[in-house]
Amino acid sequence: MAARTIIIDHGSGFLKAGLSGWNEPQMVFPSIVNYIPCRENPGPSYARRRVSLGIDICHPDTFSYPIQRGRVLNWEGVEHIWSFVLEKHRREHEDSPVMVTECPLREPADRQKTLEIMFELLDVPSVLLADQLEMSLYASGLLTGVVVDSGYGLTRVQPFHLGRPLQPGGKTLEFAGQDLAAYLFKSLFKEDCNRHNLFQLETVATTQMSKCYVPQNLGEALDFRQSLPSGSDDSNVYQLPDGTRVELTPMQRLAPEMFFSPQVFDLQGPGISQAVVDAILACEASMHPLLTSHVMACGGNTLYPGFTKRLYKELMADHFSSSKATMWVGSKRNFSVWLGASVVAHLSTYRSEWMTKEEYEESLRL
Repeated sequence: MAARTIIIDHGSGFLKAGLSGWNEPQMVFPSIVNYIPCRENPGPSYARRRVSLGIDICHPDTFSYPIQRGRVLNWEGVEHIWSFVLEKHRREHEDSPVMVTECPLREPADRQKTLEIMFELLDVPSVLLADQLEMSLYASGLLTGVVVDSGYGLTRVQPFHLGRPLQPGGKTLEFAGQDLAAYLFKSLFKEDCNRHNLFQLETVATTQMSKCYVPQNLGEALDFRQSLPSGSDDSNVYQLPDGTRVELTPMQRLAPEMFFSPQVFDLQGPGISQAVVDAILACEASMHPLLTSHVMACGGNTLYPGFTKRLYKELMADHFSSSKATMWVGSKRNFSVWLGASVVAHLSTYRSEWMTKEEYEESLRL
């Protein structure tokens, strides 16, 4: 399609949007809406409230995530966010086609609802619904390999061959960034834990982004951190609003171990390394060396220091030491889905997969 395609990658935690051809999305913000009762006619009903983006600091207890674990739970909230994105971009690109990435877990009814919103409510001229994991594959410049995507709501593993998913190898783990945040909330604030408390939200986010890392060996890392004298490491400290300094525990610093040893955190399912191994072994044996040599890490959780090194180490040590395992890691891998969609927007091979508004209206008449 044209160079002015608007790309919307709407994940469980964040929305990334922008015009195709750029090397990163121009809009990135939390996928959060809040509902506030109207002052003129307060009350709990749908007709007596207004929806807005983000967290209202005057009403911090009214926000929610309209998409959870890759599934849309609140279409009104999703529509509000998409309307905001399109309004911003249409000021200069009024008739742009729109590409919307979608989670592989989406049901046909969700696809239909997306088309309904885009064509009937937002008056978009044409739409392409694109698989998120497939877009991550294209962002790497490869057609064959294993995509390992760990975001806010889900951790997913999917092998591909020549751009097509190898269905038996697909794995979805329902633990991801929100579970790590939940662990930090409970361990940092204990009985006072309140996920609508703005200070607690900020403390958890800062801890995740600047203090957490993936150890190469949990036991050794715990022994090392526990051997440090109290107060010897400033990076171990966060500050309460009253100025009190609180020291993080070793397990709080090492919380991203969750992705590799979920059972340590009372979570179900295999760790991410085992999920990759299982995904590869589910494919034909002849494909194993090729898939092992093209493992692509993407999603925000893969940015934790030590994440990709640990994944590579476990793949080599446990199962594939005879093959040449290779990790493909991009510096903007938290935007891999959006970047891949930016590439696909210009590919003529995808032209037949776009749906125009006329085609949509014709399908309703059939």
